[in-house]
Amino acid sequence: MAVSTQSQAFRRVKSRKQKAHVVLNELSRCYPRVECGLVYHNPLELLIATILSAQCTDVRVNKVTPELFAAFQNASDFADASPTKLEEAIRSTGFFRNKARNIRACCQQLVELYDGQVPGSLAELVELPGIGRKTANVVLGEAFHVPGLVVDTHVKRLANKIGLTREKTPEK
Repeated sequence: MAVSTQSQAFRRVKSRKQKAHVVLNELSRCYPRVECGLVYHNPLELLIATILSAQCTDVRVNKVTPELFAAFQNASDFADASPTKLEEAIRSTGFFRNKARNIRACCQQLVELYDGQVPGSLAELVELPGIGRKTANVVLGEAFHVPGLVVDTHVKRLANKIGLTREKTPEK
């Protein structure tokens, strides 16, 4: 099996910054057009879909969201939703009680603090209930075109393995 030029280049570089550039170049070459697998029409729908995607496939989330977004059309609708009705609507995504609680609490804050709109900064997003850096970076990148790293446990594990970081948590 032939070793790629990028792989050879990666082995030669010493600094993490240089390694990161090699990895980024290779990923850009292999995946020139990356698209979010979630179907959404506005930042709120993306935020809700991303919350639902935890421990669930995008395919499953996309089966649930058309009916969900027809029933709950804005942050106020989600904030005022009956917990039972919301739980039933998202049951098939797993962890539905926790997700419903987070969606309602998040949307209550969106209504109270942001007039029902999804804020466009990392600092504001991570202050919302149930929203961590991963979800915030998905929303910022997709809905607001703000570059950021979406780091989950898999990305963290690989970054450690190839020497890009020694940190133990995705946040760092």
